Amino acid sequence: MTRLADGAIARLRDAATWPALPPDRYEIRRPLGRGGMGTVYAAYDRRLEREVAIKVSNAPAPSSDLETRLRQESRVLAHLEHPGIVPVHDAGALDDGRWFYVMKYVRGETLPEHAVSLAGEAAALAVFERIAEAVAFAHAAGVVHRDLKPSNIMVGAFGEVLVLDWGAAKILAAPAAAPESSTETLESSGGTASGTRIGTPGFMAPEQQRGDASTAGPAADVYSLGAVAFWLLTGEPAPASVDAATRGLAALQPKPSRRLRAIVARCLAEAPVDRYVDASALAADLARYRAGEAVLAHPESASERVVRFLDRYRAVILLMTAYLVMRALFAWAQRR
Repeated sequence: MTRLADGAIARLRDAATWPALPPDRYEIRRPLGRGGMGTVYAAYDRRLEREVAIKVSNAPAPSSDLETRLRQESRVLAHLEHPGIVPVHDAGALDDGRWFYVMKYVRGETLPEHAVSLAGEAAALAVFERIAEAVAFAHAAGVVHRDLKPSNIMVGAFGEVLVLDWGAAKILAAPAAAPESSTETLESSGGTASGTRIGTPGFMAPEQQRGDASTAGPAADVYSLGAVAFWLLTGEPAPASVDAATRGLAALQPKPSRRLRAIVARCLAEAPVDRYVDASALAADLARYRAGEAVLAHPESASERVVRFLDRYRAVILLMTAYLVMRALFAWAQRR
């Protein structure tokens, strides 16, 4: 009789605890990770012959808060059809009543893993702009993420940037494409009790830190996006005050421009009213910055406008200067 190796026994023991999904459709292959709300497995979709990821509730009973949040997460994702948000393929209940949903299997790196390969400000901002665009789409659909942080962002094998983990999301309004009955379900399951603290220290807005998660709107996500931008530029979580964050950015070498520091500072403002109204406004100002245009976050002086103009059109100015110098030299040579 052949004795099984300890590793094989451990794998069989783990497999025995895996959820019993419809066997004619899904085959679980390995666990990918476990969070407070659910466990994610790599699986194979036999019907469509593709790899998928399946998130299964950790709830001990179908009526628990965890179960409700996982159901809401699956419905939120189903309504947010955007290249920067993982699509949901299927959802349902196990025989024991626990909820599961099936999503795209993403191959790539988390943002902390990918950030190691980002060289310079331009590369970091290119990734950050894609993050902001995905969150802007959610805000336009009436959804606030409420837990944006580097570990909840993934960069795929072909450069796609995906915002993950919408389990803490809050529904502010009906998604444009959602029927009324679906909207009612989303809203009724999206409430958060006063005093509840949702988010991650170093990345959550001050109102979330105070336990005001129920009142956190798009401006809370803007704060978190600013903290992610600060982290991308410095490698550190954002400090508690805007002044400390500005000093931290100013100490970098090379030093980011005043316009970029102003964009991050506006995101990290203490009061929601002092931040960008939502991620769309942030993404628009960031796009202006990357195009070399004036930004709303920083009123420019006349000298700064001149410097920005010279920097933006540096190549053209150099070519024209070289042309004029050559013409002058040519004219001088003809007179001799």
